[in-house]
Amino acid sequence: MSYALLKMIHVGSVVVSYTFFFVRGIWLMRDSPALQQRWVKVLPHIIDTVLLTSAIALAITIQQFPLEHIWLTAKVIGLLCYIGLGMIALRFGKTRSVKISAWIAAQCVFVYIVLVAINKDPTIGM
Repeated sequence: MSYALLKMIHVGSVVVSYTFFFVRGIWLMRDSPALQQRWVKVLPHIIDTVLLTSAIALAITIQQFPLEHIWLTAKVIGLLCYIGLGMIALRFGKTRSVKISAWIAAQCVFVYIVLVAINKDPTIGM
């Protein structure tokens, strides 16, 4: 698969994944019953599998790997933080305010990850 196609799949899945996370956060704040629908619980796993698979394929294609390239390491660490905050926001937060705070913090981490990806500089925005 070509680099251009892989990158398009990756960036597209980033946009879809983030948009759906954002919408689920809005539903959380509105106490929407949509959050309890089965497809809402399954779809993020499918999207994020495509996202992760394309990220690994891109890293292999361009031969840049975490721990070897600091900007990519920063993205992976940011991703782990984003996932953790997302889990608190949408599943494990004990109170509504904790969930909303985690959701907002996840937005900040997402912006950091995107800035690092664009600039290939982990110190961007610090």
